[in-house]
Amino acid sequence: MSRYLGRNKSVHKSNVKTAILLTNLGTPVAPTASALRTYLKEFLSDPRVVEIPRLVWLIILHGIILRIRPKKSAKLYQSIWTEQGSPLMVISQALMAKVSRLIAEKYQERVIVDLAMRYGEPSIESALNHFQKQGVQNIIVLPLYPQYAGPTTGSTFDAVVKVIQRWRWIPSLHFVSSYHDHPMYIKALANSVNEHVAKFGKPDKFVLSYHGMPKLFLDSGDPYYCFCHKTTRLLMTELEWQEDDYVMSFQSRFGKAEWLKPYTDETLVRLAQQGDKHIAIISPAFSADCLETLEELAHENKETFLNAGGEKYYYIDALNDRDDHSQMVLDIVEKYIGGNEN
Repeated sequence: MSRYLGRNKSVHKSNVKTAILLTNLGTPVAPTASALRTYLKEFLSDPRVVEIPRLVWLIILHGIILRIRPKKSAKLYQSIWTEQGSPLMVISQALMAKVSRLIAEKYQERVIVDLAMRYGEPSIESALNHFQKQGVQNIIVLPLYPQYAGPTTGSTFDAVVKVIQRWRWIPSLHFVSSYHDHPMYIKALANSVNEHVAKFGKPDKFVLSYHGMPKLFLDSGDPYYCFCHKTTRLLMTELEWQEDDYVMSFQSRFGKAEWLKPYTDETLVRLAQQGDKHIAIISPAFSADCLETLEELAHENKETFLNAGGEKYYYIDALNDRDDHSQMVLDIVEKYIGGNEN
């Protein structure tokens, strides 16, 4: 038996030439402890996510974390779960559907779009194997993380290569590692902020809360922190806001190690205590609302701010399946489709 997977000869007659794979982090299949245990085991076993000596970490993971955290996380997921399922999955599917319609209008059946999750289902492996069966000659992978980071975008690349390296015929592969400074991304963020201000007024302070990362990653050369700062600078320029109109912070830290600073929860307390009673908060690192935005930002951190003396707290939704977001995705991937698909 060959170690490499070949394609059926009939695929040479396929009309499908290019495939676009949108990916996101992933979600448990249900808001239960057992489902969280399965999801967290895969997620936290990734050496891109946790960079400490492997044996030490596996002992901690299986001996402590997977015995305690699933039950706690399940309760948090239950607070945001919808009738349709996980918000991240539902929103990601809605965005994919919009992008698929835009692609179909222009390229018909020659270009297809699919969605996969780095952890959980639908898997990257299943999506790529489907592309292979379709006879795809050109694959475009767009991880829906605007700012590159090793634990997210880098890990996605690892997963893609792990599958494709087993193929006998390797198609053209275009991997989009970041779009933190893409003009349409910045414009879409600005649109969402301006729409919020038009409805609720300009806040005393605008907070940009990015997902956190251990400082060790920055010290080791991960560009995520720098990309977050560039996104912030470009967004403030687009909004024509001044430096004292906003603050930038990092959320979702875990464990005892030092993470990127300033921390969001501590920043919110400081703002309330210094007299900024009205804030609006957005998290540009998330393309779709999920546990970290719907529970942590919209609820937990709201209580933190109000309990510290704040009066008005608004969370601005992620770009989700906004039209300007789907148009941005189209613009990013279209340059890799190639003239032979027109």
